[in-house]
Amino acid sequence: MEDKVFLYALEKKTALIEKLKKLVSCPSVGADPKMFQGMESARKYIETWLDEMGFKNLRRLEVSKGSGQPVIYAERLDAPKKPTIIIYAHYDVQPPDPLDKWQTPPFEVTEKKDRLYGRGISDDKGPMMIALETISAFIKVEGKLPFNLKLIIEGEEETGSPSLPIILEKYSSLLSADAVLSADGARWRHDLVALNVGSRGNTGFQMKLTTASKDLHSGRYGGIVANALHEMAKLISSLHNHEGRIMIPGFYDSVLPITRSQKDEISLIPNSNQLFKDLEAIPLGEKDFTSLENLWYRPSLDVNGMWGGYTGEGSKTVIANEAYAKITMRLVDRQDPEETQNLVINYLKSKIPAGSKLVISDQRGSSGAYTVPENHPLLKAASNALEATTGQQPFKVRIGASLPLTEIVHRILGIDTVMFSFALSDENFHAPNEFFRKSSITDGLKAWVKIFREIQNTDINDYTPYRLK
Repeated sequence: MEDKVFLYALEKKTALIEKLKKLVSCPSVGADPKMFQGMESARKYIETWLDEMGFKNLRRLEVSKGSGQPVIYAERLDAPKKPTIIIYAHYDVQPPDPLDKWQTPPFEVTEKKDRLYGRGISDDKGPMMIALETISAFIKVEGKLPFNLKLIIEGEEETGSPSLPIILEKYSSLLSADAVLSADGARWRHDLVALNVGSRGNTGFQMKLTTASKDLHSGRYGGIVANALHEMAKLISSLHNHEGRIMIPGFYDSVLPITRSQKDEISLIPNSNQLFKDLEAIPLGEKDFTSLENLWYRPSLDVNGMWGGYTGEGSKTVIANEAYAKITMRLVDRQDPEETQNLVINYLKSKIPAGSKLVISDQRGSSGAYTVPENHPLLKAASNALEATTGQQPFKVRIGASLPLTEIVHRILGIDTVMFSFALSDENFHAPNEFFRKSSITDGLKAWVKIFREIQNTDINDYTPYRLK
């Protein structure tokens, strides 16, 4: 017999899609100051719904008044003798650029067969709305929640969560809990039932290389004055060797070897090379490791953008005096984000050509890698929920991406996070034509109701061995 709460939530699926459309229409690009109103409209829309659901202590958590993008907080402490779980999501989204690559308006949801298109619909507004609709259904059907619940809905996840550590420190008593259940994190593949049990860390910066006081005429100065674009290309090309290994001295010093058991787990993953066919790409990475080993257990260093000189239509014969690049790193267990970033910056400074100047800026919020303990009660609850709703025991996988919250909340609040998102990694988040499968709404509601039931059956003492504070 189907759970009455799930049946109620399923009846509201059409209404949920309409709510999702309204939320996506709020252009909540946290990285762009010009999108302040879009961020504010998203906050108000979420807050109104939480208030209607009867959440208490609804408030905004900030480092200081007007500083950064606030966290939306609310709580329902309906079960005094049950565990307290923080549910996490984020309302900020990536910029929609490049706009000319979109086939539909990015901030207007377009339905195409089983897909809903729009910026942020997969990362993270669709998965967040599934979690919130589950909460709403429990309240409507049973009048209360089966455990104590606190909400953290962040506004800076897409910019590396720079304010989150300070907010968690500032409000640590308010945020006391037994574990975190994240609606963010993304499932790996649509054809594989899996649970994410770990993520890589993240850090990065922007750099500007200057070789002269102004752009120069290539006829008068070509061949006798350094071209900033050429010099930047040399710097970038020196970061890796031809086999894909990062050439920064000390970069790998704290990286642990991949264990035999980790290799064995990866070998069980079926059709792991299919993704390259789907992307029309070929595998890349350190030659002594498989693609999944590189993605899950090895760090990466990437150039996310390079520009300078003339990029408009036609030709302009100049020697660029300035060149820019954006760099990010995905880090693995035991790599300290700040130390690793400094290694890269110091290396680049050591390679600056004579007469040039390198300026580092926009050093983004950093987070370390994270792995949830194997026997954590919330991980068991998630695994049981997926097996019950899909009929398959989920594979334990990692993601090469970062969920800053996981490491930050473990370091500051001393509790663990389980990722339970129903986004899928092929849904073009961070790219044009982002979409979310309608079928994931049904699957997600069913699994979220079930994990609530599983958490209901846990005891506060089950979480004690995993709390650091």
